[in-house]
This record gives sequence, structure tokens and C-alpha cells, in this order.
Amino acid sequence: MPSLNKRWSSFLTISAIFLTLFIFLHNANQVAIPSLPTRNRFTSNACPLNPPNPPYNRTVTDPESFSWRDIPDNYPVSDPISLSSDQPLSLPRIQASFPHLSTTEEETRLHRQNAIRETFQRAWRSYENHAWKADELRPITGGHKNTFGGWGATLVDNLDTLLIMGLDEEFERAVDALLDVDFNPHSSSQPTINLFETTIRYLGGFIAAYDLSGCKDGRLLDKAVQIGDMIYKSFDTPSRMPITRWNPHKAAGGEAQIPAAQGIIAEIASSSLELTRLSQLTGDMRYFDAISRITDILDSQAPNTRIPGMWPVGVDVQKPDLTKGSTFSFGGMADSAYEYLGKEFQLLGGVGRASQYQRLYEGALDAGARHLLFRPMVPDHADILLPGIAHATSLSVGLEPRAEHLSCFAGGMYALGGKLFGNDSHLAVGKKLADGCIWYYRNSPMGIMPEMFTVPRCPSLNECIWDDTQKSIYTHVRDKHYILRPEALESVFYMYRITGDSKYRDAAWDMFLSIDAATKTEFANAAVKDVTVSLQKHEHDAGEVEKGDPVGKEDSMESFWMAETLKYLYLIFEEEDVLSLDEFVFNTEAHPFRVTR
Repeated sequence: MPSLNKRWSSFLTISAIFLTLFIFLHNANQVAIPSLPTRNRFTSNACPLNPPNPPYNRTVTDPESFSWRDIPDNYPVSDPISLSSDQPLSLPRIQASFPHLSTTEEETRLHRQNAIRETFQRAWRSYENHAWKADELRPITGGHKNTFGGWGATLVDNLDTLLIMGLDEEFERAVDALLDVDFNPHSSSQPTINLFETTIRYLGGFIAAYDLSGCKDGRLLDKAVQIGDMIYKSFDTPSRMPITRWNPHKAAGGEAQIPAAQGIIAEIASSSLELTRLSQLTGDMRYFDAISRITDILDSQAPNTRIPGMWPVGVDVQKPDLTKGSTFSFGGMADSAYEYLGKEFQLLGGVGRASQYQRLYEGALDAGARHLLFRPMVPDHADILLPGIAHATSLSVGLEPRAEHLSCFAGGMYALGGKLFGNDSHLAVGKKLADGCIWYYRNSPMGIMPEMFTVPRCPSLNECIWDDTQKSIYTHVRDKHYILRPEALESVFYMYRITGDSKYRDAAWDMFLSIDAATKTEFANAAVKDVTVSLQKHEHDAGEVEKGDPVGKEDSMESFWMAETLKYLYLIFEEEDVLSLDEFVFNTEAHPFRVTR
């Protein structure tokens, strides 16, 4: 028996060695799964179900810290419009049910997500090393610049991105740096402030980071309240319409200011999400009152414009009169005014003034589908749509087949609204719009859609035959730049989360590879001057471009490269229940706000 046991023990030892060797060799041929943040880190939630009463007041630890609410209002509001106290409705499910991935599919997902994360980390390290506390990094020279007040726009804009990607140490360094930022009238690097950009980047950034902390990090809420109070002062006008190019020095001195006679619709109608969420978190109804008065003007004047239900790009904010303009668009200077209608309904939980936003959404997007959307003529007869530009007179509406990269968000807008309001036609429109932008990425020489262009148009939404005399898919490229914009990928994110179709993940990966190849620099990623020629030609001509501007790039990297483009890409490859569209609503700068349920 002892000899038998010895032989059996030897056999087991040899078997164990072979098994270990087999596993080692097998794994050596497998792609290692990278270490990424743990699954769904944002379920812990101490956010208020109802607005606090009494309202939250900023905890000011520094006696020298400036307080905008200490400046008296010239046109005070005595009885502010308040949020509804009704319990939120159970809204329709937005996200698809996702199938279980095979081992190979999961490895592919993780490696693509990790590649995107590494691209972000590379840019962030360069920002930390070369542009810390500045608004933007210069990605070619390694310098920096201040374009949005000089309060560290890239820092604030990416607080939530750092949390989403599990970069907790970087997040803490960023918050520590921002504690020194005081939004006082003398700290801005510019004499006037763009309130739209300040709201979506700064206020949105602080609120989202606070929401992702589970409403536990009071430092972030304090900063949100401080800048929220500054933004609120821009509404201190006789009509309570905002001053979109606002002088903080005059405001701090008590000098009255008036809105501009010539303004743009996006800048006055794109703060509802940020100010509503701030009222929900603090119980201070001044913020919700400010945007509710704007919405009432939008509502009362929408039937009287040249495209009833929509508002022109150019408006008179001073009167206010939103009816006289003749140009209508989902593109620049109009986009987020429409984007926020359905999202505000969701943030309000379908109660109170939410019905007003649903009515405005349905009127605007139905009108947009009739007057702005067209089918482009393409060689493969793809069934796709693009948003154009409508020019309206009192008698007729003409459509110009001019598309913008900015308008590529519209696919996600229609699809989200289609799910929220049970509108299958809007969901179908959203798919064709998203597919349209994907098509123009895929079929452009560099794999990237240009900033602004016109295309041959089909006479109707039905299939049309490609005109062989056309030498290009573009009739004219008005702006050949790509400035690291997120809008096409934004719609891809929404379509993947809403449909569960893996083709959107594949499209996103192709888009990322094209963008990174064309924009990568020594330090990060840069805007490209001309995406209508092949990357190979750019490389061939690089020697003719003066030093410091290689491969047709510009020394510019707006904060939305990391805050939006890379964030949407990362989330496309994230576990689908992380920042579910049923639990979070994203502002126009991709900052996620928690939806009260």
C-alpha cells in the first residue's frame, strides 16, 4: 500500500504540473483583462427625495469668501415659482434589456474601454503638469489658456469624468485645487462672462460631481451654490430675462444691466436642468423661478413664430420677442434649447410643470421633423436623415441641406423623447439621425465628419438614386474643422443604451480610432483643421506645416474633449446599468444629474 500511495501521489503531482502549464499557456494566448473601476459605483444615494426645508445655505468657512446673495437685487422676486410637492410619476423605461456577453465579447469591451480611459489619463496628466487650474491645455505646445473665466474650466468640467473612470486620487487633487477658486467679480479673467458656458460647464460640473458622490460631499454643493448665486444675479433685469454676456463688476457694484436686443435662443433657454437640479438639492426656489419665467415666455410665443412650435435662432431678449427671426435650426445657437425640453420633463419626474415641457417638446420636435429633417442622397442609398437649416417667411418655409456636427445630438434627443413619451415615430427618427451622422463619419476621408457642410438632398424622405455626376458626398464643406466635438458620439451613446444594438458599440470604436489617429499630439489631442483629406495626405504634407502646428492641427483642446467626447465613449463600453438613462439625465455638457424616483 505505501508504494501504491507513493505512485498515486506522484501521478497527482505530475498532473497538477501539466494542468498548471496548460492554464498558463492558455492564458498567455488570451488578452489580459485590464483593471477598471468596480461595477456601478453610484448606487449609494443620500440625495434628498424632497427639496430641503429650510433651504440649504452655503457653508462659508473663509470670512473673505465672496457671497453673491449679499448683493441686493434691483428687481427682486417676492413670490418665487416653486417645484411641485407631488410624488414623481413612474416614467416609461428608457434603457433596453441587454444580453449577457460571451467571454470574448467581454474582453473586447473591457479593452476598448481601457484604451479610451488611457487616452483620457494621458490628456489629464498633461493638464496637471502643464495647465493646472487654467481653463484649457494647449495640446501642441504644452501651454495653457483661459477662455471661460479662468476658474479652471477643465478641472470642474471633468470632476464627474474622474469619478466615472475611477480616478479617485486625481478627483481629490482636483477638488482641493478648486476650493481655492472664489467666484467673485474680480477673479474672472474676462470683463464679461458667457453665462451659458458658465452654467453648463461650471454649475453643471459641480452638481454632477455632487450627485455622483451620493450627495455626500458638501464641498461640491457649496461650490455649486456659490456659482449658482452668481448666475442667478444675471437674471436681475426688469423682465427677469437673463443677460447672457454679463458684467460681474457692474453687478457687484449694484449697477443695473439689461438683456441684449439681439440674442440667441440657446443661450436663454438652456439652463433649466442646472437650475432645477440646484433647487431640488437646496430647497432654494429662486433658481427654479428664474428658468420657469423663461419657459413661460417660450410657451406663450411658440405658436406665433414663423414655424409654430419652434423658435428662431436669433431673438430679442430685451423685449422679450422670440417671434421675428427667420432662421430655424437644431444646430449651433439653438441646439440645447430643444434638447432640454424632454430632459426637463424627466428631471421633474413628470409632475408639476413637467406637462408644460412635454407640450413644448412635442410641438417643437414635430415641427422640426416636418421642416428641418431631410434624406441625403448617398451612393449606397442608406436610409438616413440629417438636420438642415430652415429659412421661413410669412408665406413659406425653405430647407437648406446644410448640416452641422453640432446638430448630431438630435438623434439622441428624438430617441430619448420617443421613449419618454411613447412616441415610436420619434424613436425611428432618432435612429435614422444617429445613423446619418455615423454614415458621414464612416464615409469621410479621415473617418471624421467636418464641422459644417452641405450635401445633395433627396427630393423626399423616400429613396432616391445617386447622381453619378456628383464627385463627392459633399456639395460644399463650409467648415472643414473637427474640434474634438462629442455630438455624434452622444447620439451613439443614447442609441446603444436605448436599443441595445451592439452595432453602435462597433461604430463608436471606429469613430474613436479615427479621431485619436487624427488628433493625437505629444501632450493630448488637438483640433484638426481639415478632415476632408485623407490622414495619409496630412502626414505627407506635414513637412510643409510650420513647426508647432504638425499634421494640420490647431493648438486647442476644449474641456469638452475629456468632459463629453471621451466620457460618452467610455460609457458606451461601460456596464449598462452604470449611469442608467432611467436614473440620470445628462445636461448638454454631458454632466449626469440624478433623477428623483
